[in-house]
Amino acid sequence: MHAIVAETPDRLTWQSVPDLTPSPGEVLIKVTAAGVNRADLLQAAGNYPPPPGASDILGLEVSGTIHSVGDGATHWSPGQQVCALLAGGGYAEYVAVPAGQVMPLPDGVELPYAAALPEVACTVWSNLVMTAGLRASQLVLVHGGASGIGTHAIQVARALNCRVAVTAGSRNKLDLCAELGAEITIDYRNEDFVDVVRGAGGADVILDIMGAAYLDRNVDALADDGRLVIIGMQGGIKAELNIAKLLGKRGGVIATALRSRPVGGAGGKSDIVARVVSDVWPMVADGLVRPVIGAEFPIAEAKAAHELLESGDVAGKVLLRVEE
Repeated sequence: MHAIVAETPDRLTWQSVPDLTPSPGEVLIKVTAAGVNRADLLQAAGNYPPPPGASDILGLEVSGTIHSVGDGATHWSPGQQVCALLAGGGYAEYVAVPAGQVMPLPDGVELPYAAALPEVACTVWSNLVMTAGLRASQLVLVHGGASGIGTHAIQVARALNCRVAVTAGSRNKLDLCAELGAEITIDYRNEDFVDVVRGAGGADVILDIMGAAYLDRNVDALADDGRLVIIGMQGGIKAELNIAKLLGKRGGVIATALRSRPVGGAGGKSDIVARVVSDVWPMVADGLVRPVIGAEFPIAEAKAAHELLESGDVAGKVLLRVEE
């Protein structure tokens, strides 16, 4: 089989690699498309190694057709069209996945475009709902509203009858966020998100990709009893936390990661995947949530896909297509 091998950040080559067979409890998927995530850029640069036991090939989500199943993977059979959440290995013709991380295609989504859903759906649902407890009528602030995670989070929050505020850095991106349902759109280059969100009563939940750079201001933007969930470090890894401000709001700061979670157990990847299928896929089937695709590339052009995502000049997800 073939896969993208990251020899350096600037050298991503489509080359022959050893064939795979599914281990017990695994499913082997023939890949149709793979989603591109910032974690892939970090791994290619040598800054985000895969978890122990995971493939060192890039790629955290795919869609495709089941080729074969290992012993014990009784819920799946060859020929089924699926999408899957991965710990790695998606930039390839085939990928082996724990059966609990495989999902049926949501109704109404074509096979290639389903590759845009697993990572964002599992990230958003596990953080906004399973961790932060987001519920109807609350205000959620999503930083990076036009990103893959952001565009999905807006739609899910609106489907839950929540109010949504977003930050983004261009008019086009803010307009997209508004089209998806964001009521409050904030140009972070020219507006202070703290002032805007405070004017709306404060955020009950903040989904943050920036990390250190926004920590203090995020606490300022929280409503009483609000929860700040940090899922990224694009703005650095170290910051000072004013505990007095947090105590005064009875606020919570939570940092989470998806890739390093165990496959099984409460809060594991299989648990999250099951919740996404039961709770989010009906939203997709009802047309309340859709994959937002910003660009597609042949998988041999993975380097160009990475450069586009790194540039920030794309809204929504970037996909890699695997040719038949």
